[in-house]
Amino acid sequence: MRLSKLFIVVSICLIGSGWAMTPAIAAGEKEAYKVGAVFSVTGRASFLGDPEKKTVEMVAEEINKAGGINGHPLEVIVYDDEGDATKCNLAVKKLITKDKVCAVMGPSVSGNSIAVIPVVEENEVPLVSCAASYKIVTNEETGKPFKWVFKTPQSDSLAVDSIYTHMKKKGISKIAILSDTTGYGASGREELVRMAKDFGLEIVADETYGPKDTDMMAQLTKIKGKAPQAVVNWSIGPTQVTILRNFKDLAMTGIIFYQSHGFGSRENIKLAAGAAEGVFCPLGACNIAELLPDTHPQKAVAMQYMNSYAAKYKEPLSSFGGHGWDALYLVVDALKAVGCDKAAIRDHIEKRKGFVGQHGVFNFSPDDHNGLGNDAFSMVVVKDGDWALAD
Repeated sequence: MRLSKLFIVVSICLIGSGWAMTPAIAAGEKEAYKVGAVFSVTGRASFLGDPEKKTVEMVAEEINKAGGINGHPLEVIVYDDEGDATKCNLAVKKLITKDKVCAVMGPSVSGNSIAVIPVVEENEVPLVSCAASYKIVTNEETGKPFKWVFKTPQSDSLAVDSIYTHMKKKGISKIAILSDTTGYGASGREELVRMAKDFGLEIVADETYGPKDTDMMAQLTKIKGKAPQAVVNWSIGPTQVTILRNFKDLAMTGIIFYQSHGFGSRENIKLAAGAAEGVFCPLGACNIAELLPDTHPQKAVAMQYMNSYAAKYKEPLSSFGGHGWDALYLVVDALKAVGCDKAAIRDHIEKRKGFVGQHGVFNFSPDDHNGLGNDAFSMVVVKDGDWALAD
């Protein structure tokens, strides 16, 4: 075990692939509230897990500097699943059985989140996922939410609704879709197909690719031959950038390109090296804090997070760190109200209304464990190498 101090407020304890944000407890201080997290800090999905980890560490430090939660220090224990479902499952079990956490945040990706649902349901521990698929909070056999599972990212169905609404405004009726074969991509594709008829859209091409593929020219060439008015890509990671570069190389002019909300990082714009210009995607408030009007309900929290993150890490934030912010503050909100009582935390989150987060104003209910509506997104476009509000 290697112990290193971070000022006098918290210490970071490296245990295998885990980090524990443990406040320095003074004599007579109340027992710490332990909250667990499993993020893909390294591996293929590190662009998700790294900002999530950084965000919850920053938030935990801020909370402890302000006196903790009703006098209780906050201890956040983070494990890295490296994007692997087996490691994710083991990490969640460790948080529950060994670390005895009050609640769990994450995982970062949809497939891993779905994989650990049986674990948290069986152990009756609240899970606040940081992944997008609607399947994370919907038992497809019953059509109802899983009892112990919530999530903070906007569901793929909301993102599809935002994209398709924008398409109709532009008079688009003929589209092509691309998706990767991850849990995120497959779930998004299902919603793209399911909702197309509701918006009067004809899907003339439906292509898929692997999450590690490095060339999608074949798929795009097929799409080009179908002459759609717009293309929607649904994936996470480097493939989002590869697709754009291939799209530009094929000179698919006159075709409008949409990305899913998984494109929500300025790093993707940078890596696309100009190929992202003119691309549309739906994003939450934290990506575009400075573009929001002062009357926007999320303006204050989005600006505070943006400025704090940039000052601490010297890098722009992404949607994904915002998922971690929302997850931790939802748990902290419950801890303030009911303490470290797992059942009471679950009940508190399920009843929570008007929680202003980075990705929307959350209004949970027994029938909705995501708690977000269509107003959780703004349609943006890449303009001059940055986000801009779309017409």
